[in-house]
Amino acid sequence: MEAGVKDHVRADWTGAILVCGKCSKKLGGGFGPKGRTPLGKALRQLLGLKRSRKAGLGVVEVGCLKVCPKGAVTLVDTGAPTRWHLVPAGMPVEQLARDLGIAQT
Repeated sequence: MEAGVKDHVRADWTGAILVCGKCSKKLGGGFGPKGRTPLGKALRQLLGLKRSRKAGLGVVEVGCLKVCPKGAVTLVDTGAPTRWHLVPAGMPVEQLARDLGIAQT
């Protein structure tokens, strides 16, 4: 590695939520007050998170997770990676945050 080139960067994340980008795109939103907001964006808005490594929690839209549920989005909480969630369109994001244990009080 060249001198002066970093081999890592610090992040303030306590965990990460991975949201399937293909599922989100197929739904064309599906969340939020009008049902037009993608799940990742709705979660970030609810929790007041920015798209940054300096946020307290990472909500990251990833490529296809190869589950492809009809009318739902696949989500993985990296704190419990053995249980993937199928989030139906229209599910209140507040309820999802409580279920995942990431709701702000």
